[in-house]
Amino acid sequence: LRLLYGYMFTHPGTKLLFMGSEFGQNDEWNFEKSLDWHLLQYDYHSGTKKLITDLNHLYKSRPALYEKQFSGEGFEWINYSDHQNAVLSYIRKGNNPDENVIVVCNFTQVVRENYRIGVPKKGKLEEIFNSDASIYGGSGIENSKTLKTEAVSYDGREDSIELILPPLSVTVYSFI
Repeated sequence: LRLLYGYMFTHPGTKLLFMGSEFGQNDEWNFEKSLDWHLLQYDYHSGTKKLITDLNHLYKSRPALYEKQFSGEGFEWINYSDHQNAVLSYIRKGNNPDENVIVVCNFTQVVRENYRIGVPKKGKLEEIFNSDASIYGGSGIENSKTLKTEAVSYDGREDSIELILPPLSVTVYSFI
């Protein structure tokens, strides 16, 4: 669920959650009764609510996620063909290229260490979101705070970076 929500919030287009989805309600919504707010007493549900809160904050604070969400100019694939590892990577672009973000999705339960992706420029990146964080109920696997690109050609780009990809996760990076 964390992977699905992370993918939805970072992918172009409108974001849609139905009542109760923000905390992982088990039952279908019923207009004749209240939402199952009592589920927030369980870590899974409170973690899901925290995830949605943080995804909303990420979405609102990063213009690259919303400025060109209905334009082809707002999205660029890094790699969509790594079917062996079930990993997708892409760039979300806004009006200011310095505010673009890189998104990497690991669709497997396997931790991908030393996973290399091509990046659009030299510099340092910071992991700004990780759907596998322990506060969301994940395993807590994360990258170091600052990551430096290398002059190693990869994914058709001159520079690249090695990442740790947590299982069933979406990680988001920003140049600093």
